[in-house]
Amino acid sequence: MYQEALQLVSHLSAPEKAQLLQWIVSDMGNAFPGIERRAGVAGGDACIVRTRIPVWLLVQARKEAESDAVILTAYPQLRAEDIANAWAYYHAHREEIERAIQENEEA
Repeated sequence: MYQEALQLVSHLSAPEKAQLLQWIVSDMGNAFPGIERRAGVAGGDACIVRTRIPVWLLVQARKEAESDAVILTAYPQLRAEDIANAWAYYHAHREEIERAIQENEEA
């Protein structure tokens, strides 16, 4: 089935692929590819997959007027896609991330 889907998608135009992607993201609901939460990793905070970099840390850096380019330079293991995933997660889980920032500032 996977191969059939790949073959069908390869025949779509760029706008059709974009529309399909939007539908898939919408259908996935609250799933955030590239973001994971695991007990015992960064206190269970949402992190970038393959790293122990919490989303709250990236959001805090951005609030301190750091650009995406500066963040990517500071964390060379990150990709632009990781930053985009972090911002999407933040927008969907603003209270959680703001609470984590506050807790870490107080620590």
